[in-house]
Amino acid sequence: MPAQNTEILLGKLTRREFRERMNSGELQAAILPVAAIEQHLEHMAMEHDWRSVNVVAAEVARRLAPRVLVAQGLMAGISEHHMRHPGTLSLRPGSFLAVVSDLIESLARAGFKNILVLNGHGGNVAPCEGTWGQFQQYNEINLHFVSYWDTIDHNEARKAMRTPDVPGHAQEFETAIALAAFPENVRTAMWADQPDQAPSLSTAATGERLLELCFAGVERYVRGMLDGTRVAEIPPFMP
Repeated sequence: MPAQNTEILLGKLTRREFRERMNSGELQAAILPVAAIEQHLEHMAMEHDWRSVNVVAAEVARRLAPRVLVAQGLMAGISEHHMRHPGTLSLRPGSFLAVVSDLIESLARAGFKNILVLNGHGGNVAPCEGTWGQFQQYNEINLHFVSYWDTIDHNEARKAMRTPDVPGHAQEFETAIALAAFPENVRTAMWADQPDQAPSLSTAATGERLLELCFAGVERYVRGMLDGTRVAEIPPFMP
């Protein structure tokens, strides 16, 4: 008997491997990360939102293996408010929502009844929340949208931090996570060159604590989807 396939990334599976896992009933949920590529002050790489949301998604899928796959989604988000900083990539809200909708539909047609769009960028929140009911009506599945930092107790996060902003843009929360998970993306030498000194209070130890809170929070969220205690309420159609 072949060993159980515990691959967590959809894109790493062959069509046969995916088909067999889906047909067996093993695959029960998909996580679709969305984020942004945008400026993060002078000290952090622009991929932070995309990198961090994928770290969280992958760890949660590992903890829930083999029931959950990560279908890496959309690295660019709605970032017009950062476009005065060259290098930022931004999508118009309509473009972003159209692609997210197509990706959700692709996963639904593949057989997923539980889909979590896991967000890593604040600029994506309002447009998604404004259209989510329509996405739920169209797909008629257990479809959720949540930012990974909204699955945690913010007061609990602040106990590990020296500043109050959760998550804050390129502040202690995000910088500490980067120091813990991908320290090569943090240019600590640049801290002295920017007026905002809050990021300099970040440590990898703080980041490890914050990441564990995020891992546990998103895992709890997905477990609820799997066990039927977190079911999306699809808005009723007009009579």
